Amino acid sequence: MSENEAMDFPIWRTPRGEPVSCVEKIRVLNENLAELRELAQEALEDAVLMGCDEQQVRQVLAELVGSIVNPYRK
Repeated sequence: MSENEAMDFPIWRTPRGEPVSCVEKIRVLNENLAELRELAQEALEDAVLMGCDEQQVRQVLAELVGSIVNPYRK
């Protein structure tokens, strides 16, 4: 991520809606989100440079996120 693109991190919440309070958990979650954003940005840039439609790439990335499975769901 460039210096000009500061990322706003969410307030991470538990399933009950309470804020996550563990500093280490928050750090890991924020690092994971920053890495995902960076990889998605690179994928978008590569696709556009190779002549792909930007909106289609964004749609594919959104569908990818929507397809992620929670293996811990009860």
